[in-house]
Amino acid sequence: MPKTDYLNDPCAPQANSLVVAVTVFVQDEGGRVLLIRRSDNSLWALPGGAQDVGESTVQAAVREVEEETGLHVEVTGISGIYSDPAHVIAYDNGEVRQEFSICLRARVVDGMVRTSSESSEVKWVEPESIQALPIHPSMRLRIKHGFEHDAPYLG
Repeated sequence: MPKTDYLNDPCAPQANSLVVAVTVFVQDEGGRVLLIRRSDNSLWALPGGAQDVGESTVQAAVREVEEETGLHVEVTGISGIYSDPAHVIAYDNGEVRQEFSICLRARVVDGMVRTSSESSEVKWVEPESIQALPIHPSMRLRIKHGFEHDAPYLG
């Protein structure tokens, strides 16, 4: 479902729902980060998505990474919590979400990289190459905080 992200935009539509979502910051042994090119907006992002009823946040993170990348991960911690009401996501069906997103840290335990209906590309990206990629500012913030290994971001 196509979507439009708004951040600090006075012309953004008013939120009409609040959804719990996860993103997952995964690094390999060389320090590269796992990114996907989203099928719904063609932007690069950390793997992730909405938590389903009946699953834990950790289960949602593991499921989303596997669905979008083919990799099975083990969650190792929290990178940050994101709940900025100035960030809304408008979908073509009329839903406008204020997202409550938890970004978790994880490591790969199994699997082979592949794309899905939600990811047109999946790749490991060197930290110095991230700036050149088309990434929404809210996702850039999550990636930035993922590289910082001090206390989780709470915002």
